[in-house]
Amino acid sequence: MTVLAINGSPRKKCTFKALETLLENVEKNCEKYLINLSDFNIKPCQACNACISKGECVIEDDFVKIENKLLKKADILVIGSPVYFGNITSQLKAFFDRTRVLRRKWGLKNKFLGAIAVGKSPHGGQEHVLKAIHNWGLIHSMFIFSESEPTAHFGAALICKKDDPVEFDEWGNKTILSMAKKIDEIISFLKYVKQDVDI
Repeated sequence: MTVLAINGSPRKKCTFKALETLLENVEKNCEKYLINLSDFNIKPCQACNACISKGECVIEDDFVKIENKLLKKADILVIGSPVYFGNITSQLKAFFDRTRVLRRKWGLKNKFLGAIAVGKSPHGGQEHVLKAIHNWGLIHSMFIFSESEPTAHFGAALICKKDDPVEFDEWGNKTILSMAKKIDEIISFLKYVKQDVDI
């Protein structure tokens, strides 16, 4: 099983730390990867429709590195973004738009998707970010998951007024731990379905 966490922030601070903490608390045996979109050159979709006519994206940048090595391999995706004007970051939106080429072949169908949102204040737009990430997954026909008990709502949501949301936001940290628990549950379920082990 492979878990891929994607940091949609241009910085490697609050959202990165939240995703890092999540992966550290996934206890089941699996491959775990954390990537920062800011480390890659991903250009916006040009709506050239080459993905329709040719079956592949013709833009030459780093998107293909993520697509081939990680996206296609992952069983479980967790995408995190800070709140920018009530929405996801421009970096993450560009990445989402470029996955149109995968949707043409339903390359992400039936993968599991969770979301993490980090804002500067309570009611700072975190649920809008979670919904934007969920919408992307639904359009790809993915299975959306939130946290496990005791916090289960719409995904992990944190407040970050410092560089470390886990240290600052006690309740937000609980949502991260609950999401790690949910990932463990999903891994157990997938292994059971594939008859690798009994749950």
